[in-house]
Amino acid sequence: MTETPPRRVPAPGPLMTAGDDEPDGPPAGRGRATPPRGTKGLLGWAPTVSMTALTATVAALYGVSVPDMVLFGLYVVLCVGLPGVLLLRLLYRGRRTLAEEVALGLALGYAVEVFAYVGARALGVPLLVLAWPAGTCLLFLAVPRLRRHWTVAPARRERAPAWWSWFLALPAAYLLAWSAVAFFRLNALSWPALGRSFPDMPFHLALVGELRHHLPPTVPMVAGEPLSYHWFVYAHLAAASWVTGVEPLVLLFRLGMFPVLAAFVVLAGMTGRRITGSWAGAALTTAGTVLVATPSLYLGGNGAFTWGGVPDLMWASPTQTFGALMFAPVVLFLLDLLERRRRPAGHWALLGVFLVAVAGAKATYVPLLGAGLLAVAAAGAVRRRRPSGPVLAALGMTAACFLFAQFVLFDGARQALVVDPFSFMETVWREMTGAGDGTDPPPLSILGMVAVFLLCWAVTWGGISGLLSRPRLLARPGVALTLGIGAAGVGAALLLGHPGRSQLFFLWGAYPYLAAVTALGIVTLARRARQSRRATLCAAGTGLAAAYLIPLLCGVRIPLRPGTDDTVLYLPYVVLLVAILAAAAVLAVTSGRLRAWSLVVTALAVVGLPAVVHARALWVVDGVVSSVVGGGAATGGGLPPVAAPPPPEGALDAGRWLRAHSAPGDLVATNAHCRWGREEPCDGRHFWVAALSERRVLVEGWTYTSRNTARWRPELPALELPFWDARLLALNDAVFEAPTGEAVRELRERHGVRWLVADEHRGGPVPGLGAFATLRFRSGDYAVYRLPGEPA
Repeated sequence: MTETPPRRVPAPGPLMTAGDDEPDGPPAGRGRATPPRGTKGLLGWAPTVSMTALTATVAALYGVSVPDMVLFGLYVVLCVGLPGVLLLRLLYRGRRTLAEEVALGLALGYAVEVFAYVGARALGVPLLVLAWPAGTCLLFLAVPRLRRHWTVAPARRERAPAWWSWFLALPAAYLLAWSAVAFFRLNALSWPALGRSFPDMPFHLALVGELRHHLPPTVPMVAGEPLSYHWFVYAHLAAASWVTGVEPLVLLFRLGMFPVLAAFVVLAGMTGRRITGSWAGAALTTAGTVLVATPSLYLGGNGAFTWGGVPDLMWASPTQTFGALMFAPVVLFLLDLLERRRRPAGHWALLGVFLVAVAGAKATYVPLLGAGLLAVAAAGAVRRRRPSGPVLAALGMTAACFLFAQFVLFDGARQALVVDPFSFMETVWREMTGAGDGTDPPPLSILGMVAVFLLCWAVTWGGISGLLSRPRLLARPGVALTLGIGAAGVGAALLLGHPGRSQLFFLWGAYPYLAAVTALGIVTLARRARQSRRATLCAAGTGLAAAYLIPLLCGVRIPLRPGTDDTVLYLPYVVLLVAILAAAAVLAVTSGRLRAWSLVVTALAVVGLPAVVHARALWVVDGVVSSVVGGGAATGGGLPPVAAPPPPEGALDAGRWLRAHSAPGDLVATNAHCRWGREEPCDGRHFWVAALSERRVLVEGWTYTSRNTARWRPELPALELPFWDARLLALNDAVFEAPTGEAVRELRERHGVRWLVADEHRGGPVPGLGAFATLRFRSGDYAVYRLPGEPA
């Protein structure tokens, strides 16, 4: 079959959607030439092959077997990527590179897989999820009109510059390296090291087990509690486990997020290129997405500024990572639909699929999108006195998905999110000063921390000011959309409160789109100022020097030593502000206001966009200097860390034995409720029994249930709220402390408990329990008992 020859189209300018017949942005100028031809043949695949080999090597070093890697790789390619790419080619008419097509297809494959698995699990045949990739491939082979989609039309293929694939490999390699250093090394696959994992990891693992066996899902750690939480990523991991046979533990801790992250990096670059119309802007967006953080000018431990964003959340918060991938196509398709004159039905269909997917993947993204679309509607009303039809249609779809998620998936739960202005700034002040949780910062200190954060964000996103050099860009739908998303993220971080700082997920979710519009402002301003490469390099070097010299010269180490006045917290940022104003004044006199503006923005971008790298490099430099000058590593002036107690022996063996010898519907009771070493007062984040056994537990850990979070208020300790049903907890624990026939019978007959898992690491074996239950398995500090008879 002869393909239609490609039409000659103009080079994309800012906000021109690839595939449009006419440019939306200004005429192409210097730096906007048609992208050069990419490499051909095997050489063009070298970055992909290199990253695949590197990923496999890292996975093998941290305990993943070769068969698991091969099975998972085949699953991603054949069961997710291939059918997703075929559907994408059918529905999406936009031009894209091969990498972009694969990334979009993979995201689409994930979304459809979740829907397919929900149906298959509801029917009780989880492997029926394979019907969707098999059926899709067979359909595209059998129907003559669909066969052409096995190859892409030349008119829809774009070529990237030769350097682009290698550039994309850099952030991917950085994320891989950081995964190894900050996550794999600290989150093992074997016990007892597994028991020292990040506290939320057993929670995620328990939810994967729940989705493997039950639909609709409930909270497996407290039987009968509704799961008012975004759970689509757990459905994906459950489907992957059924199809490949790979342990959910291995998928969650090692393999599952690799393809998600790779696709997200590509789509971040695609978003940047759509917004800026240049490959340089795409590179800046990608780097900013991966490396951005609130820029810290302090020494010592400083998680309040540098924690968050893609590197820190990619494994610890799989919902955020999966939601980021589901949300990226939503923005891309909206850019198409809002900027194009022709709006194919397939694009609306894809937008609908991803809107539903993101609503169940991460709840924070839908309000961000709503804010962005409201900004587009407002800009349209200013330009044309009324919003456009596509904007209203997209708003309607977003509102419907929000209502569906809030009242169907999440049952109206607020998940402890409250209106509490500047609560995060108060928390940061307590951490930096070393004050206790009960200490209220003075009002001036709160305002000071607010000013610090606003200055930090102004530094990071200062490139947005470059749009003022061409004010009409602000009214364009793509710019209004990304600015609205970013403003909503910053506003949520300032105005909302949450005991686990989850209000920051709004800000972190907006990072890629703030990075894209920042890149547009920087590129636009540099072109308007006719900024030379030499001037750009000098400005970048100045920003790089400032990022390291200011912290080292000011020497403010976090947390502050006892008795230190908290006003020193503002010293580095006062120095930074003075340096900005002085540099701007000098450059305005010597080079003109426009060029001064451009050079200052470039320097600030070097300080803020790769802030994660600066913070970690400063930590190393400070440690080396302190070791040489002071004879020891910097301690930050705080108290020495308290060593966590070792996890009890035998938990993994007991959980795996119970999983193998019980039915998925069997209910378990346990005396393990509190994190080890956090029993007085009880930190109710103990989830290991449900996580390792994949069974529902009558009462284990209750901290993250919607009923518990609904009770939280800012003055209460969120992690230490007692269980709400004191009678049930007392009955449950009595069986493990002083068992009686009546208590055991009530557990069995009234509550349906079938198994007991006794954690004996504190009190030893339960005396007398063998008279009422049969000991079936013992390993280390854990014993598994079976109750007689059939539960009611």
